[in-house]
Amino acid sequence: MSPARLSALSVLVFAGPKTVSELAVLERVKVPTMSRLVAAMEGERLVHRVPHGSDARAVVLHPTAKGRRELERARELRLSLLTSLLEDASPRELETVRAAAEIVDRFVL
Repeated sequence: MSPARLSALSVLVFAGPKTVSELAVLERVKVPTMSRLVAAMEGERLVHRVPHGSDARAVVLHPTAKGRRELERARELRLSLLTSLLEDASPRELETVRAAAEIVDRFVL
């Protein structure tokens, strides 16, 4: 799965259902770009559309069970890769990586 799809899917899984417009803003892309991405994800049955509760023109995107499984699988692959990359690291190097991750978290989260 592409990084863009994984990123959009992770927003829906961890931040909850969003409209296409909301998802576009969160992913910092234009609505037409997000619409194409969502159409592809819908075609793969990773997300599904539900009518918006108060706006008849809008739909809300929800991750499917398959989408959640795919996201978890991708996460496990990334963790496995990181584990293999860091298996020969010294305790000092691991502490440096841990400290860097905390700094990144502070700016991102």
